[in-house]
Amino acid sequence: MANVEQLLEEIGGMTLLELSEFVKAFEEKFDVKAAAPVAVAAAGPAAAAADAAEEQDEFDVILEGAGDKKIQVIKVVREIVSGLGLKEAKDLVEGAPKPILEKVAKDAAEAAKAKLEEAGAKVSVK
Repeated sequence: MANVEQLLEEIGGMTLLELSEFVKAFEEKFDVKAAAPVAVAAAGPAAAAADAAEEQDEFDVILEGAGDKKIQVIKVVREIVSGLGLKEAKDLVEGAPKPILEKVAKDAAEAAKAKLEEAGAKVSVK
């Protein structure tokens, strides 16, 4: 085990150029490919940040159009958006495309989309 510790200390003291040459020589001598693990180790924090960015946890529900059943859509909009009066809901529906909900959880966005589409509206979730 002492040899492993010495080897790790030696590698830790190498420059990037020396380490690159070492990896090439190691690959040639043992007929292996170390490129993938080295790339993963080097990109570890960046890959974790990219995964976090890809995993979206806030969604916007956007009303694209009311369709044929505008009154039904207005009722559903009032049900979904708390504290919205009839006039405000009507203005919102008539002014489509407009966001109905902003920065909500995925399940809430999907539920709102389903209700609005059931009432005849055209909706998108972003």
